[in-house]
Amino acid sequence: MRRVLVTAGGSGIGRAMAAGFAAAGHQVWVTDVSAVALADVPEGWRTTVVDATDEAGVKVLFSEIAEVWGGVDVLCANAGIAGPTALIEDIALEDWRTCVSVNLEGCFLAAKYAAPLMKAARAGAIIVTSSTAGLYGYPNRAPYASAKWAVIGLMKTLAMELGPFGIRANVICPGAVEGPRMEGVLEREAAAKGMTRDQVYEGYASGTSMRSFVEARDIANMAVFLGSDAARLVSGQVIAVDGHTENPDPKL
Repeated sequence: MRRVLVTAGGSGIGRAMAAGFAAAGHQVWVTDVSAVALADVPEGWRTTVVDATDEAGVKVLFSEIAEVWGGVDVLCANAGIAGPTALIEDIALEDWRTCVSVNLEGCFLAAKYAAPLMKAARAGAIIVTSSTAGLYGYPNRAPYASAKWAVIGLMKTLAMELGPFGIRANVICPGAVEGPRMEGVLEREAAAKGMTRDQVYEGYASGTSMRSFVEARDIANMAVFLGSDAARLVSGQVIAVDGHTENPDPKL
């Protein structure tokens, strides 16, 4: 049984990851910035309301984890936001900073405070949620794509620093994931491009070999694998779960 922390685990990919680990028999602790998102988690899950970019709050979280669990075996650094959809010249600096902060600093802080616990145990797995936008970039999504590229660099560094302690680090890059967050992206992109929501949806799907969006459970299945002994020598890897992106910006 592993002790698994999932940040932004109240909904979407994070909730699916937590459910996947729980179904595999592991202990689960989820965080979220929203108390409402954590109100209906399954019985037995531990929860903490915390902003992923609040270092004081994150430090307290890991102190509680150390006290209650004695350590953490798997960290799913999953906190992130979509950020603005706009041309580069129309993006406000404040919106840029907010998007980059949540997506990048949220991962950094979680790893910063998980690392000492994992080092003490000389074992652990850190799983960072990036995006196919972190592999290819994406027009009208400069803050998000930049942050998702950056977390890949963070992961590569963690794999190098922590590998001698038996700690692995990997990135999952989801493609377009069905759900409320993606619906917001579709609506904003449709408005920015003068297209309908359905046209943008078909564009995303047609850019993949499998002509499909993915589901949160697909990402969760990969996370459970990466946190398991079956992946004991898998580290420093960037793994896309996206139906194989052929064209990140198909023109319909």
